[in-house]
Amino acid sequence: MSVSENQGFNTRAVHAGQAFEPRTGAVVPPLHFSSTYAQDGIGGLRDGYEYGRGGNPTRDALQEQLAAVEGGTHAFSFSSGLAAEDSLIRALMRPGDHIVLGNDAYGGTYRLINGVLGEWGIGNTPVDMSNLDAVSEAVAANKTSFVWVETPSNPLMKITDIQALAKLAHDAGALLVVDNTFASPYLQTPLALGADVVVHSTTKYIGGHSDVVGGAIVVKDAELAGKIGFVQFAVGAVSGPMDAFLTTRGLKTLGVRMDRHSDNAQAVAEWLLERPEVEAVLYPGLPNHPGHELAKKQMKKFGGMISVQFKGGEAAARKVAEATSVFTLAESLGGIESLMNYPSEMTHASVKGTELAVPVNLIRLSCGIEDVGDLIADLDHAFTFIQ
Repeated sequence: MSVSENQGFNTRAVHAGQAFEPRTGAVVPPLHFSSTYAQDGIGGLRDGYEYGRGGNPTRDALQEQLAAVEGGTHAFSFSSGLAAEDSLIRALMRPGDHIVLGNDAYGGTYRLINGVLGEWGIGNTPVDMSNLDAVSEAVAANKTSFVWVETPSNPLMKITDIQALAKLAHDAGALLVVDNTFASPYLQTPLALGADVVVHSTTKYIGGHSDVVGGAIVVKDAELAGKIGFVQFAVGAVSGPMDAFLTTRGLKTLGVRMDRHSDNAQAVAEWLLERPEVEAVLYPGLPNHPGHELAKKQMKKFGGMISVQFKGGEAAARKVAEATSVFTLAESLGGIESLMNYPSEMTHASVKGTELAVPVNLIRLSCGIEDVGDLIADLDHAFTFIQ
């Protein structure tokens, strides 16, 4: 089936890169494990395939699918989200260049940029991305190549105006990179709002089943794609065929899953808002969230992620995090099962003691697709441990 950008999201997710196998008519394309490909004479490549690092039909199918759902023209699949980010920076930046990024960025992203690539001469300035004046000042103060934003952000759930940030970046000669992991391409398409690059940890909502690690970069510009593609090939942090297959399978159901994740999170957030033990509920679907109206503009729904802060401080947060049974205490997010995370000591431990440090009274919920009544009952029971 030929896929068009005018077709709906779910049609593109199911069919892009997924033509049936012509010899047998198998509806699901075969999984290609081969590391190398026979040549018809020296240099006689079949469909351009030579060696598994440079190309694999299963990975290519996923990349076509990713480009289709993000509204891009080129997508690149990597072995992890951080491998994708590392390849992006090395493809498009040079020592002496600078990144302005959100001051509540994912701890692993900050560790990569500051702790690894900082040694290579890449500078960075963390800033509150919701304050465009502060972003503009930080961009102007340095040789800024990238403005890097997560929206919603991890884990403070801040919402940033992608269109406004894109204009700001472009006026300064910089590129806007949007980490779209929390929203997923079903809820938000940053390229359509002016972003230059979208990055994903496909481990999360795109894979969706907590059984595969991966990352992706999606762009619309052919020149950027050429540079990223070269580093993907030359460095080789590519997704393996089984990882690509599992990610493709997950992506086909992304739309229906995100509807359920979002509906469950909305109900849980509204329940949390009424609890006397809670200091703040950080969820853009709530009318009292400072980014609510902006989120309504640039997102289809509000996603499955909620952060909660407790009046009882660190002790209360830790007790709840360790008292649930339907919510599993674990790293990561975006799977069909609900997960509970204490970011200060888990996903964001690498930024403790910095301005990116996460409040110690905060837990992060990844609401799965279970029955929402069971999620609320699980939290209700956990809350008894702090009364």
